[in-house]
Amino acid sequence: MTPDPAVLILALVLDLALGDPRLLPHPVVMIGRLITLLESRLRNIFGNERGAGVLLLLFTVGISAGTAWLALYLLAGINALAGFLGAAYLSYTCLAARSLHRESARVADALATGDLKAARRLLSYIVGRDTHDLADAEIWRALVETVAENTADGIVSPLFWLTLGGPVSCMAFKAVSTLDSMVGYKSERYLKMGWASARTDDLLNFIPARLTALLMVVAAPLAGLSWRNAAGITLRDRRNHPSPNSGHPEAAAAGALGVRLGGSASYGGLPSWKEYIGDPLRPLDGRTFRSIIWLMYATTLLMAALCIAAAWALKGFHVPQS
Repeated sequence: MTPDPAVLILALVLDLALGDPRLLPHPVVMIGRLITLLESRLRNIFGNERGAGVLLLLFTVGISAGTAWLALYLLAGINALAGFLGAAYLSYTCLAARSLHRESARVADALATGDLKAARRLLSYIVGRDTHDLADAEIWRALVETVAENTADGIVSPLFWLTLGGPVSCMAFKAVSTLDSMVGYKSERYLKMGWASARTDDLLNFIPARLTALLMVVAAPLAGLSWRNAAGITLRDRRNHPSPNSGHPEAAAAGALGVRLGGSASYGGLPSWKEYIGDPLRPLDGRTFRSIIWLMYATTLLMAALCIAAAWALKGFHVPQS
């Protein structure tokens, strides 16, 4: 199934206008609860953690995608408008541009008012690294890195999978993405249990991550940034990251902004070092943060234009009729 352009447009408008629908049922929240339930059950049933992790992946994706398909099928059985609105709502919940802006801006606002303690606490909600002792510059760096990375994971990738397979395909992707965020850690608890989920997430984000970097290069002038430096740093530093995908958007963003990302951090009390990405031509500060937000939105609009054009070419998404 491929998406109707009207479904994509409405989903994008809803995301940009409303962000995370906290007062409405959110599929990703339900997926998270499903993962928690399945993980505990599978750990108790199976002694082989790697095998249990494969089953966790298969059950979570199958149930998530199957429930999305069934919901659309039932809504389409009521009438075409119900099917259309259901498809638009599911698509909308897969996108994260407005919520990425809102949650990162809360950290930036706390820093701007000098409330370092609040900035550290708010940052801990959106990044995996330890935040309790970060200085201002390290918080700004973490914000730029997470906005750059999540432009790929939370915006470009969902739009990519929506265009290829409609809301059901995208819900399967969100299930994998949620699995990766919950069990895809290289910790003692999840090293084996989360292996299948982490590798599948890498695979599903492989093309979108590289597409995000390309779009950021093209979008840089729209945000008042340097496309030449974005292209150069992407080519030079895109592999300076332990993730096979995250280095691409981070390198493009670092080049466009003229900043240096990477360096020291800690995760669960354990020190970590990431190779540097970019050159320190400009400081990491509030101006840098505002620029990465503009770059994120410009990239989103370019990706949206590509997806809507592709959806038109593919002749639209048809919700199955009863």
